[in-house]
Amino acid sequence: MIYLDYQATTPLAPEAREAMLRWLDGPDGTGFGNPHSPHRMGRAAAAAVDIAREQVAALFPPGGRVIFTSGATEAINLAMRGTARAGDERPVAISAIEHAAVRDTAAALRVPVHELPVDGDGVIAADATWPDETRLVAVMQVNNEIGTVQPVDAIARRARAGGALMLCDAVQAAGRMKFAHADMIAVSAHKLHGPKGIGALWVRDGVTLDPQITGGGQQDGMRSGTLSPALCAGFGAAAALAMTRMEEDAAHVRHLFDRAREWFAGWTLNGSEALRWHGNLNLRRDGLDVARLMSEVREVAFSAGSACASGSGRPSHVLQAIGLTDTKAKQSIRLGFGRYTREEDLEHAAASIRAAAKQQGI
Repeated sequence: MIYLDYQATTPLAPEAREAMLRWLDGPDGTGFGNPHSPHRMGRAAAAAVDIAREQVAALFPPGGRVIFTSGATEAINLAMRGTARAGDERPVAISAIEHAAVRDTAAALRVPVHELPVDGDGVIAADATWPDETRLVAVMQVNNEIGTVQPVDAIARRARAGGALMLCDAVQAAGRMKFAHADMIAVSAHKLHGPKGIGALWVRDGVTLDPQITGGGQQDGMRSGTLSPALCAGFGAAAALAMTRMEEDAAHVRHLFDRAREWFAGWTLNGSEALRWHGNLNLRRDGLDVARLMSEVREVAFSAGSACASGSGRPSHVLQAIGLTDTKAKQSIRLGFGRYTREEDLEHAAASIRAAAKQQGI
């Protein structure tokens, strides 16, 4: 199987796996301690969590704190719901291409939601406007379906000047590029070669949140629940590795992107070619039956869009936002590649996809 679905999840880095094993049971069988217990095993586990928190914090700008969560969806919910105050009916503004975690949570807040449009390249205008009384602006840094990079820094400056908080879903940017500045930033470990089941919300100093999970008061009361030292350690190791490999990984995916554009000559790229993370290649071909293509190219793991929306049967809201008809949106595929993708595997996958498309007469 050739894996080309890096936007859905990434392979676990060997370094992250190794870091986790120590805290599952360890060579001496004492690595399973509860990090919130006061005895020696608990203190050792707590130290591992502290180290991991520092490693993850290094991804973010200075002047904030890291709250571990079960993933980016929980982090986004904590940010959006945690900053909502009872009786505050001021609107929130979100981009038209946000992940469902932002879109659905915004709808659940029961306040007016202002949608920021994107252009045909899938990029929000840096001078996009929202109502003056808006309390929260949510714009992702890198789109998960088409890979376009958004002008989050500029939008964050304008939001702050207008008295609004800025939330950035940086899941697809984490470990791949420097984070844009925001008041809150959500990430997920399994999108940067860490384990599934853990993510984080970075919160700028001075921003207050109402906890959404209460109980034992862990993490300074911001998110109750026993932390897994193994998951934290794996997340931390993956983050530290990403920091050291950021330029190398970016150069690798840019090379793969350029080669893939040659191999898919004649296919149309969805989203800006320049303002994007080049490990995301979203393509369309007139007349393409994507469901048939995916059933015939079984040795390649790729996608027709977001994993979170797979099986819904609905056209992608992201592709609709850039102006594609429902038909063209359903003729699109997404190839995601990264650190562990070999050029020869991507070339073979491209040949298989092209051959299957040719069998459809296109």
